[in-house]
Amino acid sequence: MQLDAALRDQIAHHLARFELHGVPAAGQRAAVALALVEEGLGAEFPGLPRPTGWSREAAVLLTRRALHLRNHPGQWALPGGRVESGESAADAALRELHEEVGLELAPDAVLGLLDDFPTRSGFAITPVVVWAGPVQTALAPNPAEVASIHRVRLTELQRADAPLLEPIEDSPHPVLRMPVGEGWVAAPTAALLFQFREVCLAGRATRVAHYEQPLFARS
Repeated sequence: MQLDAALRDQIAHHLARFELHGVPAAGQRAAVALALVEEGLGAEFPGLPRPTGWSREAAVLLTRRALHLRNHPGQWALPGGRVESGESAADAALRELHEEVGLELAPDAVLGLLDDFPTRSGFAITPVVVWAGPVQTALAPNPAEVASIHRVRLTELQRADAPLLEPIEDSPHPVLRMPVGEGWVAAPTAALLFQFREVCLAGRATRVAHYEQPLFARS
């Protein structure tokens, strides 16, 4: 799957037709960027082979959170954070993308939004789908927040074994995980990646807000 104009048009079309489900604004708001880039030279995600040269395959940026962070240290995440006063979710996602990985994009890079995802820690996360383009320069993780930056092919999100659903004792809804390489990514990030796959790549209006997070991802 190449990162090209046809893919951009497809994703924009599906997002324009998608009816958003939001979360009431009473809680804390956060936004994350689902940033689409070329796979490039790969990003050493565990279990994923590195390309032999520059790869134009479409990929999404993931980060590994810094180990010294109080909340969710070492977990896989999308670039993002709190929505500040006066900001839109799209503004916040673009700001966090710049602050966390050094990628500065104009407002017209935003293709659309996916559903808000309410977390067990009291946030409502708005996923913002962003077209970053080839990004052939090296990205720079902000050491205050990010341990490493990874590019994961969109085809990896389309694996036949995704998503992984597991029951959990304290909820009628299963925990959702997305297999990537030889490992997996947990919700809420996994839920956002799964909805991106369903809505943006397959054109299916799949909802994910009911899926649970594993215990380690709730604090």
